Amino acid sequence: MYNTDKFLLAGVMGWPVSHSRSPIMHNHWIMENKLTGLYLPIAVKPSGLSSALSMLKPLGFAGCNITIPHKQTALEIVDASDEIARTIGAISCITVQKDGSLLGTNNDWYGFIENLKQETPKWRADAGPVLVIGSGGASRAICYGLIREGAKEIRIVNRTYSKACDLAKVFGKTVKPIPWNKRNEALKDVALVANTTSQGMTGTSPLDICLKRLPLSAIVTDTIYTPLNTPFLKSAKLRGNHIVNGLGMLFHQGVPAWKQWFNIEPVVSEKLRKKIKLDICKP
Repeated sequence: MYNTDKFLLAGVMGWPVSHSRSPIMHNHWIMENKLTGLYLPIAVKPSGLSSALSMLKPLGFAGCNITIPHKQTALEIVDASDEIARTIGAISCITVQKDGSLLGTNNDWYGFIENLKQETPKWRADAGPVLVIGSGGASRAICYGLIREGAKEIRIVNRTYSKACDLAKVFGKTVKPIPWNKRNEALKDVALVANTTSQGMTGTSPLDICLKRLPLSAIVTDTIYTPLNTPFLKSAKLRGNHIVNGLGMLFHQGVPAWKQWFNIEPVVSEKLRKKIKLDICKP
């Protein structure tokens, strides 16, 4: 157990970071576990990431989460990273070690997989081809998680085809890069489709994809949770597909972060879900 007499500090670094509900979730857990501390949103421009990370130890932080657009850059800055982060090529969580060094890992894959399992208990990674839209840090983490769970074929579509090819080089023959102009055709016979881009997030344009070829049996997921149901998810639900939004991914990736920072396993409760849903849906 972490020293409960100490004022606990953690946070999330991103640019922008105002959309993140991580502070609500982590501060809820701080109160629920009767701890004294604070989890802060930290807006950091890309040019200032190295300086910001260097201040974690002097300011007394136990660690921090890393979000868009810093996940891949952070990997190059931390003092050490585990095999998961190195394989994915991106960091979502940093822990300040006792000697002040920064250790990076990636919990996004775990959050994505646990969210799918909770919302779709009968889901199997080997049920059929998977289409992943995007090739950034979240996409890399999801590919890692899917392969770990036994996926046999993952199709990657990205506006920049070379970036999709880069993922195939990292993860091998399981991952098949597909040109952006073939994205609609790539939906044929898939069992799962996951949007990992920011398209559809509040303030952005919707994801440009036609679901006509998507099987009605396919599960449709989005890593976005603001709004809870993106235009992409709404379209999928309207035609009869089972949908899973990104809110559960947020919750579940937070659990291993707490284990790493405080040696405490927080509970993803219905009370927490309601609290964050109300905040997202408020006018």
